[in-house]
Amino acid sequence: MARATESPDFIEAIARGLDVLTVFAPGRPVLNLSEVASATGLARPTARRILITLAELGYVRSDDVGFSLTPRVLELGMAYVCSSNIWELSRPHLTDLSTRVNESCSVAQLDGADVVYVARVAVPKLVALSVTIGTRFPAYATSLGKVLLAGLTPAALETTLSKRSRSPVTAVWTPSRTEIDAALAEVRERGWAITDQQLAPAIRSVAAPIRNGAGAVVAAVNLNTHAYETSMQTLVDDYLPQLLRAAEGISADWARWDARPVGEVADR
Repeated sequence: MARATESPDFIEAIARGLDVLTVFAPGRPVLNLSEVASATGLARPTARRILITLAELGYVRSDDVGFSLTPRVLELGMAYVCSSNIWELSRPHLTDLSTRVNESCSVAQLDGADVVYVARVAVPKLVALSVTIGTRFPAYATSLGKVLLAGLTPAALETTLSKRSRSPVTAVWTPSRTEIDAALAEVRERGWAITDQQLAPAIRSVAAPIRNGAGAVVAAVNLNTHAYETSMQTLVDDYLPQLLRAAEGISADWARWDARPVGEVADR
């Protein structure tokens, strides 16, 4: 596949291997060789060698039907979560917030044009979309994404919005750039974001920024509700104050973590 880089240090083989891992998605957990080659744009012999290598490393398994990922792939994502300590920092706050409001609460960060969930405490409820660690949605259509986009510099915002979403979900809301700018200006002014069925039907959510010790937005935390159970007034009047306290708590812990002496081993 053609790469948008001219770096002499770019390793094409690694990029191709990651391409193969990412073609497995919800709705297509098992793929045959032809499907993998087609989805990645790789020649069949190249795709075959990559799949065999991934199988030897334990990331892919094969049977008579085709190829599928193994649980070991989770190690790749969890390496990021664990190394950044996001889960340990946010877990007590998310758990407390979720218990008090009886709703699912999450932390997400930006990855290109999408938000990616990096921590979550879920309450079993019937909702339109399934969310787990690693789930990605178009940033502009989520409360989490609006908070994160609003925290970018103008240059970084331009770069982010020019990228194509990698989420399999098409948002209900399809705004113009003017509408996006207006929404982000509102978020900057009030310090939090809210969405009402913009990502998917029946989903309402409110989000607040998580900041590091320097005051920069490094993540966002939200709680989501079912539109038929929770009114916008309840979301703002009752739930938002509690969400803001959780965001402040996570931010304070994040700042303390960043300020720890270099080389200190956290025993959490």
